[in-house]
Amino acid sequence: MEFVLDQDQHIHQECSTLILPALSIGNVGQLAIDLLVSSTKAQRIGYLDDPSVLPCVGNDAYVPVPQGVIALPLEAYESFSNALTLVQQRSPIVKGMMIEFAKNLADFAATHGKKHVVVLSSLDSGRRQKIDMTSGTQIYYLSSTSPNGTDDHCEKLGWKVLQEYNIDQRRWKLLSSLAEGNSSEDASLFEDELLDEDYYPSLPFAAFFSCCKAKGLKVTCILSYCSEGDNIADSFQMADAACRLLGLNPNNLSGNEGSGWLIPPSWKTVYGPPSDMSLY
Repeated sequence: MEFVLDQDQHIHQECSTLILPALSIGNVGQLAIDLLVSSTKAQRIGYLDDPSVLPCVGNDAYVPVPQGVIALPLEAYESFSNALTLVQQRSPIVKGMMIEFAKNLADFAATHGKKHVVVLSSLDSGRRQKIDMTSGTQIYYLSSTSPNGTDDHCEKLGWKVLQEYNIDQRRWKLLSSLAEGNSSEDASLFEDELLDEDYYPSLPFAAFFSCCKAKGLKVTCILSYCSEGDNIADSFQMADAACRLLGLNPNNLSGNEGSGWLIPPSWKTVYGPPSDMSLY
């Protein structure tokens, strides 16, 4: 993976918290990153070039009128006032390359002095075993601060640890071994047919978690269940959870008190044009 800085940009060591999405059902993590980049008015500092990421191009997602600046598959932004580095991923990973990609991202984080990596990911609601009817969207988490994935700070926020995390389960164990660079393990085994218990460790967030943990980085995964469809409401919840985790005020992300969330202009067409009402 190569990190290319934009002209006249440099990395601020003070931006030691890295937030990134893990691609999954409903794209909630990516939408939450869009919200955070837009609301913090983060500046693009460069892009990451990795052969594992499928190519794509588009217009700048964060300006009202595109100025011809090309948006790339994997871009890095910084919000100096909030001490954040944000990475947005806009295209999927080549099949069979997820672990290699996660290792490269973990190397990037470690090389550039990131002390805390926050991974945002959605989970398939069809896989949820228990439904809590006493609250709205429930936030789950997974943390590297303890062997069983729990974290006191996350618990105080009212979140629930991902119960399906089991370091002794075969798939989690294989993932951890591959992340640590155990050459005796065959990475192709990770592409075998999945059992029900293999769903969670097969997801991108699990690869990021294991590879960052193997690098000695503090990593927290923020997770929520959703279905395919319009998940903008879920993205607000996830972005808010990221702010709560880091002690940031969503109403003051851009330095203007009470400014609240700033919707990216690109969201105007995220689900295409409205229906032709003459059809009804």
